[in-house]
Amino acid sequence: MKSKTIVFDLDDTLVHEIDYLKSAFIEIAQKVDVNNIGLHKEMLKWYGNKENVFQNLVERYPIITIAELKQLYRNHFPDFSQYTKVKSYLYELKSKGYNLGLITDGFSVTQRNKIKALGIEELFDLIIISEEFGSEKPNEKNYKIFHQFNTDEYYYIGDNVKKDFFAPNLLGWKTICIIDDGNNIHKQDFNKEIVYLPQSKVENLHQIQFEII
Repeated sequence: MKSKTIVFDLDDTLVHEIDYLKSAFIEIAQKVDVNNIGLHKEMLKWYGNKENVFQNLVERYPIITIAELKQLYRNHFPDFSQYTKVKSYLYELKSKGYNLGLITDGFSVTQRNKIKALGIEELFDLIIISEEFGSEKPNEKNYKIFHQFNTDEYYYIGDNVKKDFFAPNLLGWKTICIIDDGNNIHKQDFNKEIVYLPQSKVENLHQIQFEII
């Protein structure tokens, strides 16, 4: 069996970013006004209407600032209890002897909290977070570092056509896109040059087993 390194994106690949947002809104609403049990739902409505959620909160509750709200959002520990299958899926891949990696852009504390909430931190051989690493996707450096594993094959699984697949395509990796199920933050536009496009598409993680095993 050929040795493999399988690298994942995080947001809207292993976990929906919208679920982090919902979890954060619940915590923020409780801190801003513990008596208003429907505030987080109102915040979601503002978000859906493309309103400035934090500005709306500051106008209603002048005691808090936008800077404080951003800190609460970035630092909160999300409730991802519904994502138990993600850990099981990764554990299955790990048990087959594959090297597992993660490349994600964002603040270190935010992305680390997501990873810890999923309970998957120990399953990865290498985790690259842009704030820690010093560069963002699609910089080739964020991907080339995985060549230290010197495996026969490399795979990248992501969702963002703008930046996820460009570098691994150039590096000769196999690239796989998780199709938006309607909950993604960044909508997918496949009307791009071929170098930006994934080599294959699947509806969910479990379909990828047929691609890489």
